[in-house]
Amino acid sequence: MKKTKPHSTVVTALSLQDLCRFCQADEAWVMELVQHGVLEPKGNSVESWQFMGRSIVRAKKARRLNRDLGINTAGVALVLELLEERDAVLRRLAQYDGLS
Repeated sequence: MKKTKPHSTVVTALSLQDLCRFCQADEAWVMELVQHGVLEPKGNSVESWQFMGRSIVRAKKARRLNRDLGINTAGVALVLELLEERDAVLRRLAQYDGLS
């Protein structure tokens, strides 16, 4: 008997509706994230928005912060910015440690 390999699909972009399902959130919440600069969709209108890799990851983190910690949208934007700055500093420190 021939063994089958599992197929996996790599998602590179999500529509607004798909992102909402992925994050278990409503469209209004995702639109707030866009207004606060947390997410940067491609497309000229809401109907044609496509969310790429970085925005998908940020949306999932934003949803966890909102759901688990009760942080509002403006707070989520600030927390994500601070986390990204921290990660950048840690990467620079790791490079510096590699040079020592």
